[in-house]
Amino acid sequence: MPLNKTAAQMVAEARSRIEEIETDDAIAMVDDPTVQLVDLRDPRERDRTGAIPGAFHCPRGMLEFWVDPDSPYFKEVFAQDKKFVFHCASGWRSALSVATLQDMGFQAAHLKDGFSGWEKAGGPVEKKADR
Repeated sequence: MPLNKTAAQMVAEARSRIEEIETDDAIAMVDDPTVQLVDLRDPRERDRTGAIPGAFHCPRGMLEFWVDPDSPYFKEVFAQDKKFVFHCASGWRSALSVATLQDMGFQAAHLKDGFSGWEKAGGPVEKKADR
């Protein structure tokens, strides 16, 4: 049975209405105390490839619950007065996630080219042994 909308179409629609951060701009934000980077990737991805130093890990499946202050799973990190920049491996999951957060009324942006773009641009990476 054909889908009404493909994943690629959903990502394109999300990207058309959210703030996308270019990799070089995100690298410049890594030490900015007013910015919180958030890693949506699976723990196995982080273990395998490393993580952006200082990025808060929020598995994609828990995002809406961790952001919602009325949820029993709420995480205080999301109550901070900061600019939140979400990322995944390639920018697809983070685009969909930020569009969902925007629908919830939570302001955020995403790393356009994801962690793979971050690595390619030479952004700092913290390996599992370092964390």
